[in-house]
Amino acid sequence: MEWIRQRLDKIREPFNKGQKLEKYAPAINALDTFLFTPNHTTKKGAHIRDAVDLKRTMITVVLALVPALIFGMWNGGYQYYSQLGESFTTLDAFLHGAMKILPMVAVSYGVGLGIEFAFAIFRGHEVNEGYLVTGLLIPMIMPIDIPLWMVALSVVFAVLIGKEAFGGTGMNILNPALTARAFAFFAYPTFMSGNTVWVSNAYEVDAVSGETILGTLASGSDVSYSAMNMFSGVIPGSIAETSVICILAGALLLVLTKVGSWRIILSAFIGAAVMGLIFNALPSLGIEGNALTNFPWYLHLIVGGLAFGIVFMATDPVSAAQTMKGKWIYGFLIGFLSVMIRVFNPAYPEGVMLGILLMNVFAPTIDHYVIQANINRRKKRLKSANPQVETA
Repeated sequence: MEWIRQRLDKIREPFNKGQKLEKYAPAINALDTFLFTPNHTTKKGAHIRDAVDLKRTMITVVLALVPALIFGMWNGGYQYYSQLGESFTTLDAFLHGAMKILPMVAVSYGVGLGIEFAFAIFRGHEVNEGYLVTGLLIPMIMPIDIPLWMVALSVVFAVLIGKEAFGGTGMNILNPALTARAFAFFAYPTFMSGNTVWVSNAYEVDAVSGETILGTLASGSDVSYSAMNMFSGVIPGSIAETSVICILAGALLLVLTKVGSWRIILSAFIGAAVMGLIFNALPSLGIEGNALTNFPWYLHLIVGGLAFGIVFMATDPVSAAQTMKGKWIYGFLIGFLSVMIRVFNPAYPEGVMLGILLMNVFAPTIDHYVIQANINRRKKRLKSANPQVETA
């Protein structure tokens, strides 16, 4: 590491203060802080010793995403070969999926970090590590056969409109990764939903398609997958959203490291279960429903992007609610609305995207009323204890 340190210091010389490339220092500093701990300390104000910083937090989330990403690579190849009816090995499936997914990840990081670097140089501040997670999330929530240029356009929209327009990392009100997916969904709907996407269609074999379970149910058809298939993830779907096992493994890491809020995760699943139970009760009340209405409530929790969205995007510390009670309300409404949208509107069978984005907008309002309720409660307590004291 010492050799790398010396070489990096040599490269940095033209970017130091007073040198001709000083303006572009944020770009080289981003590489420095990515590889090494910053070698500067604060000079004034409060000093807090803590091993956790933004970079470590982001890398923790990336590590939590790795199981779902690896499984998504294998599942992409598995779905392709199994629908062709060809014999294949585990390695064949993994390599096929990796060849489709890794270019998407490269495009996402290349385009997104390029914009981040440009804004850092223009504004004269250091490059933040926030895009480490967003750059990986965006391709993971896309269908495996989406064209790379659509991924690039979605990244541009997410970074410019969903993040930099609000001031950059820590200032955005919407989850950037979901902003990218929403852009792709509404701009290119035929590439994001239907019965001709979600499975790699290499070699121009027109017979290969793979409709998702939610898409099948929305069209009124029956699904042929078992609950174990849905839970393990051996089904068509977004790259990393199918395996609930891998998602729960990532959730465990986030909760144990206190990077993700267990309150949001638990309350969101409760909200989804409650909405699912309500819909399941409608046929017994004589109210006619559709295939999604009759779909068992517990299966709603393990299909589509619900679990992935709840664990990795609803818990985004920037766009989520911040108060303890607010997190319970915020999470519950995400789960509740996600199932409601997927059942009521067959055009949007994947409701978790819209549910999270909607609650991102209302998260500050939820926190405001929670805090105001606490203030009012303390005023009443003070007044009851000291009747002569007037509260403003």
